[in-house]
Amino acid sequence: MRVTNAPASRKRRNRMLQAAKGFRLKRSKLYRYASDAVDHGRQYAYRDRRVKKRTFRYLWQARINAAAREAGITYSRLIEGLKAAKCELDRKIISDLAATDAAAFIEIVNVAQAALKNKPAATLSKA
Repeated sequence: MRVTNAPASRKRRNRMLQAAKGFRLKRSKLYRYASDAVDHGRQYAYRDRRVKKRTFRYLWQARINAAAREAGITYSRLIEGLKAAKCELDRKIISDLAATDAAAFIEIVNVAQAALKNKPAATLSKA
């Protein structure tokens, strides 16, 4: 007699169909198509959890750059000044301040500019 382990197989297939809930047409109704769709969806989800971090960083940089240029400094000089001032704020926080609290952002720009003035000039060594 052939043993199919039907309860476990049915449970596995139902779990896959539940995961495909909300997909369109065959992809939510038929196991074969649902399985492929869910597998692809999970691959995209895994990849995009990492891509999301990159895209948010780009957004924060663009916001900081726009606000910094309004304040009369470039993004790279602002970040250089903040590093020289040993400022612990990350780009996410600085971006939020740039978008919501202009006065606080101007203070950050002032801190960066002061640190740039006090920063010793880099000397080029000739080899």
